[in-house]
Amino acid sequence: MNYTTQMDAAKKGITTKEMEIVAQKEKIDVNILKNLIANGKVVIPANKNHKSLNPEGIGEGLRTKINVNLGISKDCPNIEPEIEKVKKAIELKAEAIMDLSSFGKTEEFRKKIIELSPAMIGTVPIYDAVGFYDKELKDIKAKEFLDVVEKHAKDGVDFVTIHAGLTKRTCETFKKNKRLTNIVSRGGSLLFAWMELNNSENPFYEYYDELLDICEKYDVTLSLGDACRPGSINDSTDASQIEELIILGELTKRAWEKNVQVMIEGPGHMAINEIQANMLLEKKLCHGAPFYVLGPIVTDIAPGYDHITSAIGGTIAASSGADFLCYVTPAEHLRLPTLDDMKEGIIASKIAAHAADIAKGIKYAKDWDYEMSKARQNLDWEKMFKLCIDEEKARKFRNSSIPEHNDSCTMCGKMCSMRNMNKILEGKNINLLREDN
Repeated sequence: MNYTTQMDAAKKGITTKEMEIVAQKEKIDVNILKNLIANGKVVIPANKNHKSLNPEGIGEGLRTKINVNLGISKDCPNIEPEIEKVKKAIELKAEAIMDLSSFGKTEEFRKKIIELSPAMIGTVPIYDAVGFYDKELKDIKAKEFLDVVEKHAKDGVDFVTIHAGLTKRTCETFKKNKRLTNIVSRGGSLLFAWMELNNSENPFYEYYDELLDICEKYDVTLSLGDACRPGSINDSTDASQIEELIILGELTKRAWEKNVQVMIEGPGHMAINEIQANMLLEKKLCHGAPFYVLGPIVTDIAPGYDHITSAIGGTIAASSGADFLCYVTPAEHLRLPTLDDMKEGIIASKIAAHAADIAKGIKYAKDWDYEMSKARQNLDWEKMFKLCIDEEKARKFRNSSIPEHNDSCTMCGKMCSMRNMNKILEGKNINLLREDN
């Protein structure tokens, strides 16, 4: 039996090879997974032209996944450092990589990482449009934006961020409800500018059916972007954000009618006490579609440490229903991330995702923690290192300060609680001042 997309296959009762791989990874019955995909609760972004892909599922009942942003820009056009980042992200087991390139050899870079990466690849095609046509933003024709989407889809991109919910109506709401930080989404601000300069409707909204045809043809998952995401805690959960979310819910249903898989993108900067309510709103208004969040960043005062502010928000968001976390690095708001910045962001995001999976009761999530605690109790340093989320850093710290006794560390020495409890419970004596008998 033929099928066009993973959703189409699921609706027809077909088990694809991608579904089998994801079901095995998640330790879930493939028929349960298939039902979740058919109902839009889970997506498997898997472009037919991405041959090196090792597929992952995103959505209800599955492990929380993370995404890594990278790409070339006018100020940093060199491809090679970004390729090194791709390789490192794959080594650190990021499930997704978004190429946010906006200048230079974008096509060459995109094709290289699609060929190289077993992780799913996402893009924001509007970033590429100005360079693709060598035109100023206002001179790009409405349907030319769709041609860029098709080019990315043909190249093998697994998901695309499209800000289709920023309609004329949404723009009017934004103008009537002033914000401290306006529209901070890069794609959203470009679209808003294009709409204002041309006095026209959002082309991705106006020609949404044609967009869906492209996504269906290549099985590209549509990641409906949050153009009105808050860029400060002052602007969160306001009229613009909620109106756009309502429209994204309407667009989700239209996509499902064409068997196009959908994710919804979310905030942004947001105070901790608003996060849970926002996760509930998304799931309600967007009919249970997987939720993909940037952070949320829970305070605006920590440039240089926003991998931490976002990990705090990401843990709360994912434990409250978010399915996919976009990493944030220490360089957020400051510069293009370095390789080290990227690593810090990935680790912080992975910690947030795992902590949330424990809270959500994801099957087998706590097993990792159990094994680590067991290794600690046994003072098995080698096993502890192997279980660390960042083995390299843990070994570096340990080796930088070697204790007198190998069964302890330089913090506690012979007063180590694990060491002494093991000895006492084994009926042995503890000598804190002299060598053990």
